[in-house]
Amino acid sequence: MCEGHDHKGAAVWFTGLPCSGKSAIADRAAEILKDRGYRVERLDGDIVRQDLTRDLGFSKADRDENIRRVTFVSKLLARNGVLVLTSFISPYAEMRDNARKQIGDFVEVYVKCPVDVCIQRDVKGMYKKAMAGQIKEFTGISDPYEEPQAPELVIETDKETLEQSAERLLRALKDRGYLD
Repeated sequence: MCEGHDHKGAAVWFTGLPCSGKSAIADRAAEILKDRGYRVERLDGDIVRQDLTRDLGFSKADRDENIRRVTFVSKLLARNGVLVLTSFISPYAEMRDNARKQIGDFVEVYVKCPVDVCIQRDVKGMYKKAMAGQIKEFTGISDPYEEPQAPELVIETDKETLEQSAERLLRALKDRGYLD
């Protein structure tokens, strides 16, 4: 165990449109939690696709397989006392619901942000390319995003700072018994 923190593991599942702030909040929360001595692992969509799921594209079947693999890894880590902070668009409710069932200790965090704000934040120009038809099956433009119906936490990143979002997340995890 790590320095006095005998804590229960869980998957904290950040979902939302591209550029909504999922990775930024998860990264900041992970930094705070590690500083406090918690065992934390980050699983981020861009990074996971470089190794674990690099064979997959962005069709619905491939997106589902991506989330299935991430669910498996998250379940293994969570059951071994790790707080797993995942940041994946995970646009389909069915796959998020399956992740919840498979993992058990699951905290869904809907990172809600208007698409026009996401477009403004898009430093890679993905939305522009998607709107020009250069990227097919782009969530929020040419592919659907199914909003969570009952997430444990909704963070509206256009209405609060990164620090406020991270603190609200940590409070929610403490309230659910995952933090001291």
